[in-house]
Amino acid sequence: MSAAANKKLMQDIFAAAANPDPAVRDRALFTASLADDAKWIVTGQYSWSRTFSGKEAILNDLHGYVRTRLRDRTRTIAHRFIADGDIVVVEAKGDNVTPEGVRYDNDYCLVFRLADGKIKEIREYCDSILTERALGPFPQTVARAAG
Repeated sequence: MSAAANKKLMQDIFAAAANPDPAVRDRALFTASLADDAKWIVTGQYSWSRTFSGKEAILNDLHGYVRTRLRDRTRTIAHRFIADGDIVVVEAKGDNVTPEGVRYDNDYCLVFRLADGKIKEIREYCDSILTERALGPFPQTVARAAG
């Protein structure tokens, strides 16, 4: 796919998942666009830093745990998309609240690598201190499964 097509796919994915109404937020396009052998790399040197290998690990271990730490369905609002070949960089901001009422509005830079219309790799850069303050450390039981 072209850089423009890759950018459009990522714009569509973020638009569907950013709806202000939690009942309408739709992650189906993201899920359908995630390659079975995709990797999500949480950068840094904190408890969340690791590579989640495979679609199931991303959806169940990473996103599944995050869902337990938020009041509503995850909302991340993209405000910039930069595409170059098979890479799309997305700058975004979270709009989330934990069950305890703590705001979790992290700033993200997400670097997506695509191939044939599928997301093959995601590198996440964010405020690690905010993540651990709002969501807590990543649990060791899930961490062992994620690798």
